[in-house]
Amino acid sequence: MPDEATSWEIRVLYDADCPLCSREVALLRRLDRGRGRIDFEDIAAPDFDPARYALDQASVEARLHGVLPDGRIVDGVDVLVRAWSAVGFRLVAVIARLPGVRWLLDRAYDVFARNRLRWTGRCDDRCAPSRPNASSGSRSPRTS
Repeated sequence: MPDEATSWEIRVLYDADCPLCSREVALLRRLDRGRGRIDFEDIAAPDFDPARYALDQASVEARLHGVLPDGRIVDGVDVLVRAWSAVGFRLVAVIARLPGVRWLLDRAYDVFARNRLRWTGRCDDRCAPSRPNASSGSRSPRTS
């Protein structure tokens, strides 16, 4: 649900427990220079409620999500493109939207999303491949 009066262009739902994600958010905050064009919400915070955005926790952990001021949800590379555009890197956003470039970025993001826990040393039972006849339930991988 959108905020009544927003000054931000995108709210990024990010995982503060992910070192790579936190670095990207820190960079975006510096580039925003206090203008408030990007709002950040930590999905790892105890009080985070994904239902506020009609999402579930598994979904927000599986991919990066963003909320637009009108309440629409975007995910993956679209969040990054909009965030970089919001901090003034519009040329990067234009290039990223080119069909061939966008296809490549989408594939690269998909690989990152599937592997970020492993690559950041936070692999646990969520990283284990699911086995069809395993007696224990499997959880979806936490990726963003």
